[in-house]
Amino acid sequence: MIRIKLTTSLLSGVLIFAQSIAIAAEVNIYSARNEALIKPLLDRFTQQSGTQVNLVTGDADALLKRLEIEGDNSPADLLLTIDVARLQRAQESNLLQPVTSEILINVIPESYRDREGYWFGLSLRSRVIVYAKDRVNPEQLSSYEALAAPEWKGRICVRSSSHVYNQSLVASLIAHDGIEATEQWAKGLVGNFARTPQGGDRDQIKAVAVGQCDLALVNTYYLGGMLHSELDEEKQAADKVALFWPNQDDRGAHINISGAGITRSARNKTEAIKLLEFMTSDAAQVWYAEQNYEYPIRPGIAIGDTMKQWGEFVVDRLNLDQLGQYNAEAVRLMDRAGWK
Repeated sequence: MIRIKLTTSLLSGVLIFAQSIAIAAEVNIYSARNEALIKPLLDRFTQQSGTQVNLVTGDADALLKRLEIEGDNSPADLLLTIDVARLQRAQESNLLQPVTSEILINVIPESYRDREGYWFGLSLRSRVIVYAKDRVNPEQLSSYEALAAPEWKGRICVRSSSHVYNQSLVASLIAHDGIEATEQWAKGLVGNFARTPQGGDRDQIKAVAVGQCDLALVNTYYLGGMLHSELDEEKQAADKVALFWPNQDDRGAHINISGAGITRSARNKTEAIKLLEFMTSDAAQVWYAEQNYEYPIRPGIAIGDTMKQWGEFVVDRLNLDQLGQYNAEAVRLMDRAGWK
């Protein structure tokens, strides 16, 4: 009898444990962001909510393809990307579903979210000009368009046209200046390259620092990360350059987002929405600024001393859905211009 009672008790415990696992809250993310740049924030969400976050990271296009192949069987609840063009592509491919959240609608400016609720911006970054402090007078600089001028021949570094950061910048120029003018600009810019496009944004900053070029196009948060890097090489390189905000006399500097959308197949939709709402909270937005040197999606959020030193700037108010709309044309245009 004793053995039977112990066995029954043990079985009951196993059943209870199994049920607790089955009902444990979780949310599954496919993320194109570097794990180090997002996981600490996700860990905070887990600590506060008790919801387990399962993170899969990878190339944005590869993750989109994976979602397409998996279809309704995909385990992903949330797609997190580094650029609005990928979110637009996911929406057009029927990989996302619209959601309604009063919190997200109230705290995220309309220009940084999809009007139908398919995707939401979580942080802002600007693609700017960095220049060698000892070789360039900032009074020589003005706009993205001016980078095609003959005076910059052989003096500009930039990463490949295959990267979405450059594609979105070109898409914004198409939206503002038209295809013909933008193609002429792109040809002029390519003619001013100091070297064949290579590496990431940190590599462009390093190239300016060692004199391979005098200017580079980079996202702001890369410079912030290098200024506070644990690697002396990166800190020293970042100290040799300065940031310039383009187009301050007209439309403003190009802005893009990191953002996310709920997948069509989401089985943990409620938890995924709660995570999005958490990522737009005061604490999370301050974290984006302090740890990643990204600008908060929400106005009125404090930023750190490094970003304050970069100064206030005029923001391009172009509706971000146009970056996705013109992405394919931007890629074709860059190819025609010889931007490798």
